[in-house]
This record gives sequence, structure tokens and C-alpha cells, in this order.
Amino acid sequence: MSGTQRNGDGRGRAGAMVSGLAVAVGCVLFLGGFIWAAVVYKPYTVPTASMSPTVNAGDRVLAERIDGADVRRGDVVVFADSVWGDTPMVKRVVGIGGDTVACCDKDGRLTVDGTPVDEPYLNRGPAAAGAPAPASPQNFSAKVPRGQIFLLGDERSTSLDSRVHLEDAGQGSVPLSAVQGRVDAVAWPMNGMIARPESFAALPGGVSADGPLPLQVGAALVGVVLILGGAAYGPVAARSARRRAAGTAR
Repeated sequence: MSGTQRNGDGRGRAGAMVSGLAVAVGCVLFLGGFIWAAVVYKPYTVPTASMSPTVNAGDRVLAERIDGADVRRGDVVVFADSVWGDTPMVKRVVGIGGDTVACCDKDGRLTVDGTPVDEPYLNRGPAAAGAPAPASPQNFSAKVPRGQIFLLGDERSTSLDSRVHLEDAGQGSVPLSAVQGRVDAVAWPMNGMIARPESFAALPGGVSADGPLPLQVGAALVGVVLILGGAAYGPVAARSARRRAAGTAR
């Protein structure tokens, strides 16, 4: 009888150790994921509908803190430039230093250095003739100076973007130093990650790598599971022990 009791106590001690370890590891993962995300990302509220349908007015987005040198075509960025009013704005990068950005080709598409770019994120409803509406209501062409970027909103019919500043120095481009972050996800409403557009991948420099947000969220979720699982072990084990004791007594 005493041997059985010792075996039961050993199993109980081992279970308690595993339970405590699970809670401890879960806390590390949960807090680590949130702290990591807080260091890497900064939240912004989008003020206008100029990036619709990708991002809508009032959406809460998470922007990865990046250096301007990490910006690639297709990125949705938060930036602030004195020429544009010096307030944070959200637009899509369609051209980098050295590019000639123009619109539109015979199929109504944006071109970068003469290469047509399909933009599936645009809401190109049918034009009067039944064909897709052009990627920009007005034609334009701009040469982007080195160290600058050219930005457009995804809602091309209403967005006040680089096209409005074509007569300014730099033909509407802004310096890379104006970039505050790259938008990776819409946090509220929870619309998820913003994909890197494959249409820019074939151009020199390609597109940006995905940010670490999925890994951070995954770490936090695994942490929650471990914490709940470890915390639940004690009551479950105690109840099981009582049932075994009651069975032995009978």
C-alpha cells in the first residue's frame, strides 16, 4: 500500500513540475510576443479613405518601424513630409529612386520604367466603354530622384497623393527619411496581414519580406495555451486523485 502511495506522490510531483514549467514557458512566450511586437510595431489610425479598399478610413493599422532604405515598391507606408502638411499619411510606394512612373498604358495600367504593373488591390470598376477603368483618372509621368519615393493611394479617383505635387520639386516624390513605418496589418477591424503585391516582384529590388507579426502573434497564442493548460492541470489532477482515493476506499 505504501509503495502505491509513493508512486502516486511521484506522479503528482512530476505533474506539478510539468504544470509549473508549462505556465512559466507560456508566460515567457505570451509576454515576449507582446513586448517584441511593441518594439517592432507602432499603431496608427488611418484618417482618410484614400487607401480604400486595402485600408479604410478609421482602420487601426500596425506599421513596422523600418529604415527608409528598406522601402520597396508596393509597400504601404506611413510617412510625414512638410510639403504634404507634415502629418502622418498612409500611401502605397509605386516608384523608388531612378524610376520613371507613368500612367496609363493602352490597357489603363501603371508603368514603371515602361513595364506595366497589374494592381489587383485597386477597385478598377468598368469604364464607360465596358473596359476596366484606368489605374489613374489623369495621365501623368514623373522621374523619381535618388533617395526619394513616389506614392499613390489605392483609391485613385479621390486620393491626394504624388500626382497632386507633380509641379513641386521632385515631381511629387518624398524623401526616404520621411517614412515612419511599413504597414503590415489591419489590427482593427481584424482584417489581417496586407500582402506584398506580386506585380512588383519582377522589378529590380523585388518586394519587401514579410514582417515578424505572424510569428509574434503565434508566440503569444502558444503562450496562452500553455498558461491555460498548465493552470488547469492542478484542479484536474486533484479531482482525479480524489476519484482514485474514493475507488480504493470502496
